[in-house]
Amino acid sequence: MAGHHEFRDHLKFKLQISARKIRGRLVNRLALIALCAMTPLASAQDRPNILLIVADDLGYADLGAYGGDIETPNIDALAAEGILFSQFHTAPVCAVTRSMLLTGNNNHVAGMGKQYGYHDTQIDLEGYEGYLSDRVAPMPRLLRDAGYHTYAAGKWHLGQAAEHSPKAAGFERHFNLSDGSGAHFHSLGMVPIGSQYREDGETTSYPDGRYSTDVYTDRLIEYIDSNRGDGQPFFVYAAYTTPHWPLQVPDEYLDLYRGRYDAGYDVLREQRFESLQRAGSIPTDSKLPPRNDAVTPWNALSAEQKKIESRKMELYAAMVDNLDDHVGKLIDYLKANDLYDNTLIVFMSDNGAAGEDFFQAGPYAEFIQEHYDNSYENMGKPMSWVSYGPQWAEAGSAPFSRYKGYTREGGITAPMIIAGRSVDRKGVKNDAYLTVMDLAPTFLELAEVQYPSDPGIRPMLGASIRDLLEGSTHTVHDERYATLLYHNGRAFIREGNWKLVNLDSPFDESRFELFDLASDPGETTNLAQREPERLTALLRLWTVKRRELGILLPENP
Repeated sequence: MAGHHEFRDHLKFKLQISARKIRGRLVNRLALIALCAMTPLASAQDRPNILLIVADDLGYADLGAYGGDIETPNIDALAAEGILFSQFHTAPVCAVTRSMLLTGNNNHVAGMGKQYGYHDTQIDLEGYEGYLSDRVAPMPRLLRDAGYHTYAAGKWHLGQAAEHSPKAAGFERHFNLSDGSGAHFHSLGMVPIGSQYREDGETTSYPDGRYSTDVYTDRLIEYIDSNRGDGQPFFVYAAYTTPHWPLQVPDEYLDLYRGRYDAGYDVLREQRFESLQRAGSIPTDSKLPPRNDAVTPWNALSAEQKKIESRKMELYAAMVDNLDDHVGKLIDYLKANDLYDNTLIVFMSDNGAAGEDFFQAGPYAEFIQEHYDNSYENMGKPMSWVSYGPQWAEAGSAPFSRYKGYTREGGITAPMIIAGRSVDRKGVKNDAYLTVMDLAPTFLELAEVQYPSDPGIRPMLGASIRDLLEGSTHTVHDERYATLLYHNGRAFIREGNWKLVNLDSPFDESRFELFDLASDPGETTNLAQREPERLTALLRLWTVKRRELGILLPENP
């Protein structure tokens, strides 16, 4: 009988979500049809439009298309229309990934050797500028100069000064949060000066009271529509700030997932691992990495602690659900205005699931606790500042080890889906190793834009995946392709399926561990002693490559 009630409640939950989403899509469709009637349709273009959608701190195991439990029908529909990538790799933190995304290069070459807030080297050293360096040519600038309209909205995190703004990087129109994080309803933020915003290169204010996804989606549609029909293609960078903490949602989303996660984070981690296996997002012979002993077991929590913890995950899931609705709104706009068929759409996350909780500890805790109320009744509302912590982040990265901030696979393996123009296959899963550096060269090739060969500009380290999208190849990089990264005392180098990586800072090369990711994607078995020749070769390659890239270690700042 209990099982019958559980099924009935789950079915009721599904029907409530479906009804709300259908109503939302109908309203969006009617509004967009009215807008379409007022302005001329865009003309056919030889070069594709490009829509790049970046979720902030979205976990690998969250999306329905990957086997996750959160309702994401619009993103799932993209996967059904194109290719789902199961081995797409980013950097372990936000700004570092974004520097690589917009330049096709390593974060040190791009100037983001450290993310703002981390201080393991001096900021005035080459590679550690904290903004896009003059050693790279930003991809948006190259597209703009080649005749593309370039628009951005959302998170920037690559410099606060005007000369380091999105406009300086090549965006014709933009509305962006300059900082790495901010509240979703207002500009109070988590530091005394408040969150900083720029619009078209100039400082501006946030429209207090409006939710972030609403603001950014509406801005992007406004930008596209302002030049629709002039024959020029567009590049749109939808850099949403969700589901990044603080976990805040509009009122209609507050109770959407009520009761869904009462079984706790340990159960969810195991359930997601199994569901991702069934969905084919990870190999069926994968092993769930050992449980992180630093996380308090769910069964050791009090009833009140469990109640609060469950609420955190409910709010996070609601944020992902809301993000999916706005992805749907963008896609509906493209379809209503005959732009969809000529648009390449990329959806991705910028790193693994986020375990930070600055309300509880850290340099901003005093200010946050003074200005925000995290009482149970207020959780998720505009004046709360809730994070879900490492306990739920472990479930968000379930197939892999650790989460955001780590160079383990859980910190750098992210979801990515590509559909639309130039994608000749539908409903395909691809397990080729790709990196965030591969997107800029792909966009430039599709736009028929040459990367500059100036002596002072470093060549891109990524490779175009155009052939893979068109179906003529399954892979992009061969077994000799090497990628490496260092940030905040954590590092890795990968060549083929072999990976050297450390776990915790302070950094020490003698603490590198060796993994064969082909047979052990969860990084459960250190092969350093069994494979001494492989270890030595990768250590030698690490030394050569890090010097080429200008990576400074703590012992030689």
